[in-house]
Parts: sequence; structure tokens; C-alpha cells
Amino acid sequence: MATYIYETVPDSPDAPVRRFEIKQSMKESPLTTDPNTGEKVRRVIAGGLGIMTGARSSSAAAKPACGTGRCGCC
Repeated sequence: MATYIYETVPDSPDAPVRRFEIKQSMKESPLTTDPNTGEKVRRVIAGGLGIMTGARSSSAAAKPACGTGRCGCC
């Protein structure tokens, strides 16, 4: 089961947006309404956690991507 984030879709621009999480199977269709209140909702796309391991090659570390190295990109 995956945990998805949903947010309400207010009818007026002054209404607050509320977010909540719900566990669903990946096979289930996204919700269109909040199961508790009946308000319209949409699924929020959120990034996951990524872990990178290993060292950069010495040639990539020696040459900055911007060409100068003064921008702080390396």
C-alpha cells in the first residue's frame, strides 16, 4: 500500500486548501472527493527519497559544469 497526498480544490479563491494523506493500493483510481467531507480533491505529486552512493569520477570532479567553478556548483 502506498501513501498518497491529496489536497482540497476550493470553490472560491478565499477558501483554504487542506492537505491529507491516505493509504491506497497502486491499482486504485485516485480519489476525486474527500471520503470524510465530500469536498473535491486532487492528488498531489510529491518527490520520493533517493540515495546516491559512489564517488564522482576524477575527470568530472576536476572540471566544473559551469566552466569557472565560481558559481558554487561544485
